[in-house]
Formats: sequence, structure tokens, C-alpha cells
Amino acid sequence: MDRRNEIRDFLTSRRAGITPAQAGLPVYGSDSRRVPGLRREEVALLTGVSVDYYTRLERGNARGVSDSVLDNLARALHLTEAERTHLFDLVRAVNATARPRRAGRPHVRPAVQRVLDALAIPALVWTGRLDTLATNRLGQALFAPVFHNQSPPVNNARFVFLDPRAQEFFGDWESVAHNTVAVLRWQAGRNPYDKALTDLVGELSTRSEFFRTRWAAHNVQLHCNGVMEINHPVVGGLTLAYESMSIDADTGLTLMSYSPEPGSPSQDALELLAAWAVTIDREEASRPAQQPDPQPKP
Repeated sequence: MDRRNEIRDFLTSRRAGITPAQAGLPVYGSDSRRVPGLRREEVALLTGVSVDYYTRLERGNARGVSDSVLDNLARALHLTEAERTHLFDLVRAVNATARPRRAGRPHVRPAVQRVLDALAIPALVWTGRLDTLATNRLGQALFAPVFHNQSPPVNNARFVFLDPRAQEFFGDWESVAHNTVAVLRWQAGRNPYDKALTDLVGELSTRSEFFRTRWAAHNVQLHCNGVMEINHPVVGGLTLAYESMSIDADTGLTLMSYSPEPGSPSQDALELLAAWAVTIDREEASRPAQQPDPQPKP
């Protein structure tokens, strides 16, 4: 992904999404515009820079741009915290003098796995590109369709966009899909040299029209908390609040937890799911170990 083009497309899309009235600019009579949103000169005025300076910046020429200018620009365009961070990340990538050293393959330490196993609610550990590296038993039971015939690591974005069961599993699939694109877009700005992420985006863009069109919108989002509706194939509907918690000792890893409202039908369904998971474990443990095929006689 070309960093200069990323800056251009991001700023253009944000500029198109805000009206002069929203920006606090006076509107006189019938203001007919060839393109929606603010003009470049209006953004420059609100940012406190010349039109030429802003034009160069929007074209991706961000060499030497100061944090104060970016702060002013973020305020002028009414950027969210995620969008502001994304802008700084894009500019930082353009100004970087060298590529960062490639990080090692992410892994979950035994102590983190013990924390997962000690939780009484579904929980898992994600990477920034939405690979599930580890989960507790209830988390694996909750996301059973995601792990179907697979063991971690499993990529959640691939499930959302490439597995037809996803649209039935998620109560509001379109919202989940939109958020997934926005999280990956934010992650791409933060880690522009992550080849695995670039390959994932390329694969999803090729195989999913929904992903491709949403990716072009340049929306970004932090995956912090919210509510998820799930239609589980065994216990039916659940409404769960999710929370993300960064694992500070392991850069790039996030612990995700899913909890029901106390006393709600979702809590009852989750308890039923836990009992189902225990039953499955017992059945698997009682199966005789598969013997290797005998060697053919010569």
C-alpha cells in the first residue's frame, strides 16, 4: 500500500464527509458545489495553513509536517480519536527513514493462557489483524463455527467475509463486517510493513465485494467495546457485551472477553453452552485412541 496515496485518499474522504455548516463556516445563498463536503481552501483556512501547503499535504507530501498542524487538521475535519491516530500513523510512515525490524511470530505465553482458562466467561487473544491465537474452552464453544475443523490461529476476518455461515452466526452481520474492515484499516495505518496484513487485505479484496467497497471508504475504528448479537447453532441467540484489553507485555496482542447481562436469557444460554462444552469434552475423552495403521508386510 502506497503511503502517499493512503494520506491522499483518507484526507479526501474525510473532507468530503463534512459540510461547511458542520465546520462552522458561513453559508451564503445557494452554495452549489461540484464535490460534496469542504473545499481545500476551506480546510486550509480552518487548519491555519496556506492553500498550497494543505494541497501538498493532501497529495501525500507530508515530509516535515508538524504535530500541531496535524492536530489543527484533525479538529478542522472533526476526526474521531481513531481517525486522528490513523492520520498520525500515515504521516509517521511517510516520514520514516527506515523500515522497522520485522517482529517475531506472535505467541501466547503460558501465564496468559492460564488467565484465559481461569475466566468464567468466553475469552480469547487476538492479534491486530484479527488472528485468534488462543482461547479458553467457553470461548472456543461460543465461536465453534469459526473454529470448525480448525485450531488456533484462526483469522476472524476470513470467517466474517468468506464463510457463508457468518451471516447467520452474527445477528447483525453487516455491522460486524463494517467494523471488521474499519479495524483492519486502522491496523494497516499503524503497521504499514506487515506483509501478512497486506496479504490478508489483498485476499479479502479479491474474494469479497463487500470488503472491497468498504475498504475503499477509508473508515477506521478501534475495537474497544460494544455489544454483539450471536445466533449460536446449539444454544440459540445470545446478547453479549465485549471488552478489549491490551496485553502490555506482548505488543500487538489483545484479550477479548464476552459477558452476558446477569440474570438475562443470555446468561442462561451461556451456562447451557458451558454444559454442552463439558459433554463434548467427555465424549472426546472417552473415544479410544486411534491406532496407527499397521505397516504392510514386504
